[in-house]
Amino acid sequence: MKKDIKILGTGCPKCKQLEEAVRKTVTDNSVEAEISKVEDIVDIMGYGIMRTPGLVIDGKVVLSGRLPSTNELKELITK
Repeated sequence: MKKDIKILGTGCPKCKQLEEAVRKTVTDNSVEAEISKVEDIVDIMGYGIMRTPGLVIDGKVVLSGRLPSTNELKELITK
């Protein structure tokens, strides 16, 4: 089943780092996923987070306000 992954962020350096890390993790672990970036602040607030970057997997907010470690990100994406 294909995962729906959204990176929430307005374009700050940490948001870009998270996007790169997500793409690398998906590729390295052969995860089927559709990755999109949500940059509109109103859309981001709709997820109920106040600090970016944020990570949403299959409609559920799994991370906000920080960058995860490589292992944590792998666990979030592959579970």
